[in-house]
Amino acid sequence: MRTAAEPVEVRRPSAVRALTFLLATTAAATVVVELLNWWYAPEQEFGLAVRTGWAMLRSLAFLVLIGHVNSGRVAAKPFGLILAVTTVFAVGRLVVPRQGVPPLPGLLGFALLAGLCVAVVALLYRSSAVDRHLVRHRKGLVVEGGTISWREMTPKRAPVAGWLLTARVAAFTYSPLMLVPALVAGGSILDGRLSAVPAVLFWFAAGIAVSYAVLLCTAFLLRDRGWARRGLVWITLAVLAVDLPLCWWLLGADGLIRDGAPLLSAALLTLYSLHRAPTPPPA
Repeated sequence: MRTAAEPVEVRRPSAVRALTFLLATTAAATVVVELLNWWYAPEQEFGLAVRTGWAMLRSLAFLVLIGHVNSGRVAAKPFGLILAVTTVFAVGRLVVPRQGVPPLPGLLGFALLAGLCVAVVALLYRSSAVDRHLVRHRKGLVVEGGTISWREMTPKRAPVAGWLLTARVAAFTYSPLMLVPALVAGGSILDGRLSAVPAVLFWFAAGIAVSYAVLLCTAFLLRDRGWARRGLVWITLAVLAVDLPLCWWLLGADGLIRDGAPLLSAALLTLYSLHRAPTPPPA
């Protein structure tokens, strides 16, 4: 017999439970596919090790996303979208070897992983139950009435359009997507290509600077400032102007495809999200 003082457990919707299971499966599939690619790779060089390690770190990002979903965080949607898109590119670029035909186990694993990512995005954006669940904001210390409590912090600003959140999350991937190929290019220095030292150092510096520029710009983007939108567009174009030529010069056509394509996809998603977001009213 249940008393009035006993808490009532609220069962999550089946769509939310299915999404959690899909995310956990996708995290595991990412690790398995990367290990298969590494096992079948004809040359296990430094660049492959860096790209493989970065791709496997995405399994941890999926675990963070599971926490956001279980907590009902509204930011789970854009986070899941950009994570799914960049995961497909990050893993896909390692399936195809420099020469020859991709191994069948790697192709099958990539097909499975791509299907899981599509299913994740479909549930995030097409399920009404998931949409009703993802409505909460982050928790923090709130001072009210002379007392300090740890609870959900409702933003004082007007509700942010979902497309602006997507643009923000996509832009935050610029820095790591620049630093990974820069680290790969650093391997050429170990091979005696000392002329690449200034370019690699500049690449690293640009990747770090972009992280601060995006952080500053997106802080005002969430306040729907028109200049912040234009600033993010210029940052995106500058990132492409720096990263793609350096990929071509230091890593060749193979590096341009493997490392430039994920960044290009994130940049296009950012620009498309800014285009779809409602235009702020004139001040």
